[in-house]
Amino acid sequence: MKNSIEIKNGFLIFLGIGIFFLLMDLFGLADKNYLRILNAFIVLYGINKTIQFNFNHGNSDYLDNLISGFKTGIIGVVLGIIGLILFVYIKGGESYLTKLSDTFFFVGKTNIIKYCSVLFFEGIASSLIGSFALMQYWKDVIVNSKY
Repeated sequence: MKNSIEIKNGFLIFLGIGIFFLLMDLFGLADKNYLRILNAFIVLYGINKTIQFNFNHGNSDYLDNLISGFKTGIIGVVLGIIGLILFVYIKGGESYLTKLSDTFFFVGKTNIIKYCSVLFFEGIASSLIGSFALMQYWKDVIVNSKY
């Protein structure tokens, strides 16, 4: 059951980030780097839902919940990268990617593999940091379990 909540919330992260970036592209804001920081809140929301579910169902073990939150974030990141690859190719492939990479952390010419690799490692780091930060909050919360 625990894995299903991780997959569900990972998919929720994917949907949230996907809709957020589609709206940014639709409104012509895809080149605004400072707006991209908002996706961290979407990832934290999904991770927090997993940890909260675990606590509400009687699992208050720190390490179990940290790993569960991290797996939730990784599922969202992997699905998001797959979605990005599809989106880039729908929008024109490498030519669209150069438009994105001019506004991101890349200097010079890049390709989809480099771009997604950097995003993957960034996603791993943010999922781990986010899970750890949320567990610092949840470790002191006392939840009355209904189950």
